[in-house]
Amino acid sequence: MQDRDLYTAVLGLAEPWFISKVDVIASQSEVEVFVEARGGSRMPCPECGLECGVHDRRERRWRHLDTCEYRTTIVAQVPRIQCPKHGVRQVSVPWGDPGSRHTKAFEAFAIGWLLEAPVSAVARRLRLSWGQVDRIMQRAVERGLARRDELSPTRIGVDETSFQKRFEYVTVVTDLESSKVLYVADDRKKASLEGFFDQFEPADLLEIEAVSMDMWQPYISVVEDYLHGAEQKICFDKFHVAKHLGDAVNKVRRKEQRQLVEQGDRSLVGTKFAWLRNPEQLPSESAGFFERMKRIAMRTARAWAIKEQAMCLWHYTSRGWARRAWRAWIAWAIRSRLEPVKRVARMVRDHLDGIINAIVLGVTNAGAESVNAKIQRVKRMACGFRNRERFRNAIYFHLGGLDLLPDLHTKR
Repeated sequence: MQDRDLYTAVLGLAEPWFISKVDVIASQSEVEVFVEARGGSRMPCPECGLECGVHDRRERRWRHLDTCEYRTTIVAQVPRIQCPKHGVRQVSVPWGDPGSRHTKAFEAFAIGWLLEAPVSAVARRLRLSWGQVDRIMQRAVERGLARRDELSPTRIGVDETSFQKRFEYVTVVTDLESSKVLYVADDRKKASLEGFFDQFEPADLLEIEAVSMDMWQPYISVVEDYLHGAEQKICFDKFHVAKHLGDAVNKVRRKEQRQLVEQGDRSLVGTKFAWLRNPEQLPSESAGFFERMKRIAMRTARAWAIKEQAMCLWHYTSRGWARRAWRAWIAWAIRSRLEPVKRVARMVRDHLDGIINAIVLGVTNAGAESVNAKIQRVKRMACGFRNRERFRNAIYFHLGGLDLLPDLHTKR
């Protein structure tokens, strides 16, 4: 097979396109493949597909996959046509997408690398600039979002994740059934979440049966504004209640530890994570820990017992029985005389309907929390992001479940 035949097959060329020549520049370890369209050919308008005569030609260059480690470039005199409706337009080429300076095969190769490594590493590996690789990622996300089917989620999770510094966030909406990211927006304000619901027609919003989130009032207000019967759909899951209770136990422990240390007793020092872990997950050598501690650190042990009792209240299927059990727990917690625990109890009381919804509907935000953890890994892998647009693109790229690859089989 001659070199022209080889690259004709590799690029998937068909009439009127053909390889005019192939130059191997050994001194620079480069190959240049020259492609032309036969003279007199009529070419389709990229806007409407109307066959039009050629107006002129412009030279364009595309980076292609290396040939035996030789950097390979496609060079083409690309025709521009004169469309009666759209004017002068550059025709589409079968080996590259409009606006791209890389062939489809090269972009697909780069995307495969980007799924495994950060932009900077891929840039070094492929001998590109950081900006060129970032643009390939952006194009992949734009392509994937354009191809994505119309959204029709029934159970969604809403969470915020830190962007760069503390108190800088993006809002992330996840499909709880597929664990795919559906939407990313700046900040964690009402407007951040309103953009997600604005995508839907009122009839489509009726299909959403549950929204799992933390007890963040701006998110709650948006769901109440957009969803009919929101009071039966807003869910505050076990993870968030456990987090607040764990923080309360730790505050009680810290205060009691300081008092014991002043008396020369260091029994509570270094026990933080024992109080926060599931007792069933403690190592065997820790057996009897809580029995010993309840005699030494009575307030911490009482706070821990209240926390553990709350974790046992998520098995109900009846709304009425669940409500009665939680009301009894709230009364016990408020009588505990432990201020951090009392604050959580009052918070639970104020958001009890959402907790009951999560129990009865069997909704958990574990999928959204898992996505949040993956987002943080993406951020660490990239050593952070300097702007929110690139952060959003990286989230969609890695966690959006998008069809990122260019269509390698398109014929034009």
